[in-house]
Amino acid sequence: MNHCVTRPENGPARTGRSRRGEPRTYDFRRPTKLSREHVRVLQIAQEAFARQTTTVLTTMLRAGARLELVTIEQHSYDDYVASLPDPCFLATFTIEPLAGKGVLAYPLDIAMAAVDHMLGGSGSADQPDRPMTVMETAITNHLLGRLLQEFAASFAHILELQPELSEIEYNPQLAQAAAGSDTVMVASYTIGIGGRTGEATLVLPFSSFQTPLNNAASPQLSESAQAKRRRALEALNERLTQVPVDVGVRFAPLEVSSEDLLSLAVGDVLLLRHPQDAPLEVTTNDVTFAYAIASNHRRRLAAAIVPTPATQTPAQKDTA
Repeated sequence: MNHCVTRPENGPARTGRSRRGEPRTYDFRRPTKLSREHVRVLQIAQEAFARQTTTVLTTMLRAGARLELVTIEQHSYDDYVASLPDPCFLATFTIEPLAGKGVLAYPLDIAMAAVDHMLGGSGSADQPDRPMTVMETAITNHLLGRLLQEFAASFAHILELQPELSEIEYNPQLAQAAAGSDTVMVASYTIGIGGRTGEATLVLPFSSFQTPLNNAASPQLSESAQAKRRRALEALNERLTQVPVDVGVRFAPLEVSSEDLLSLAVGDVLLLRHPQDAPLEVTTNDVTFAYAIASNHRRRLAAAIVPTPATQTPAQKDTA
């Protein structure tokens, strides 16, 4: 079964389907860990990163550029790596003071076109499908350094981070940023530089960000806000005690054949299988929550609550 669709305010929808719209297998051994609150906090940070990255790319490349957030999902790291093309431009970076590494990946031709723009070219020519040279890597590292600065600023409301570029890979299988079974948070973007467009992803380890996300999703409230919440809770508890509930007292269920049921007529007798000395069940919504014996009160039938059969002593049963 796939995840349900969630759409935070003024934001894109996130679904349990793959980015190509195809159903994605749900692994019940790794249930969803990203709550709606987590996604909302991440969306604020990721959208801020997209806006700042758009500005940085446009300024440094002197060309039209954009980065737009599409989805925020969780995957195992193996599943994420399997979704990447080979080759692909993939930069890993540390996320001090947190453990683990982050990953920024986007198409290799866009990475090469960015270098072309920074060297004064148009970026429109066919780009080589190969690893970068030492010079191209140095130029790209300068760009990535600026992007990591914007990443840290965008996530400052969650945690103060000091990200540092670790390495660049072109084969996704060689980028060991996490264990294969680790849960990672994958933010997918549409990236465009000049006339080229593609898909970029920013990947972060969930285990490292879980506590900061919980803290950011539950910010400290002022005294007036806390007092307002306490009053609301007290009002809710008070009203709950006044909600009417249907309660029934019943004998043990009786099974009859469909033939006997259809042949019932006025005057027929059904023999109950309920022991004569056994208490009746007190139920609501088919849930037994107490036991009782038949009684009367002021000319009305009544049910006197008694201990459950498992806790009754022989003396109590005789009394009942």
